[in-house]
Amino acid sequence: MGSDWPVESLNPFPIIQTGATRRTGPGKEAFFPNQALTLDQMLAGYTRNNAYTEFMEKQVGSLETGKLADLIVLSQDLYKIPAVQIGKTKVLLTMVDGRIVWRSGL
Repeated sequence: MGSDWPVESLNPFPIIQTGATRRTGPGKEAFFPNQALTLDQMLAGYTRNNAYTEFMEKQVGSLETGKLADLIVLSQDLYKIPAVQIGKTKVLLTMVDGRIVWRSGL
């Protein structure tokens, strides 16, 4: 995902929330709401679409047999919460090449 919007953080979850809601903060009016993306579109932009742009879609970008097992475990199911709560998501665990490399202290 890329943007010409100012970026104050590398945390993708507030950016995913903004892309899905077109709101820049609580109580703010949606900015061009007809340009909102679905959650699937936002997540693809951070995963398989980036792999494709790097010519690495056969190695990374989605969970499939034979691909590198790089993944994160989230504090909430993005598909079961209102889009306005996506920005509060935390990473609980990170795996790189199938090995746990970071775990939240919870």
